Amino acid sequence: MKEVRIHGRGGQGGVTSAELVATAAIAEGKYAQAFPSFGPERRGAPVAAFIRVSDKQIRTREKVYHPDIVMVLDPSLPRLVKVAEGIKDDGIVILNTELTADQVRETFGINSRLAMVDATKIALEELGLPITNTTMLGALLKATGIVGKDALFEALEKRFGRLAEKNKAALERAYNETVIA
Repeated sequence: MKEVRIHGRGGQGGVTSAELVATAAIAEGKYAQAFPSFGPERRGAPVAAFIRVSDKQIRTREKVYHPDIVMVLDPSLPRLVKVAEGIKDDGIVILNTELTADQVRETFGINSRLAMVDATKIALEELGLPITNTTMLGALLKATGIVGKDALFEALEKRFGRLAEKNKAALERAYNETVIA
């Protein structure tokens, strides 16, 4: 089983990202869960969402405390939240950042493997908005292969309809521009 914790801000689409990955996994014949963790936070407040994907039935329903994968949608969050807390020794942190791997390690003290992409720039250029959720899914796919691109594209089409093409373009571009260190 692969467990993912997504860090974002209210309104950035972290919960939607989790749902899209779970939908794609189920379409591939896997078992999956996606759920948020937030209270009365307002738009812009830090929030988390979780994903589990497995070849076997998933019986646990608790938050993901020891993720294999952490995905960070907002580049300011590592300054506010310990995003890598509890990550497994062989885990990977996927960041929306302009920084290099050395800068990330020095600035935030993250010692895990890293996958980095400037998702905000891509989202602005491809979508016209700084909403990075589908863009970051491209980095998630490149770094982990947790689901197939075709299944994720199908989930995007079902979720976004005519807006799916722009989201697919942002995802594809992030896939190609993600640097793994």
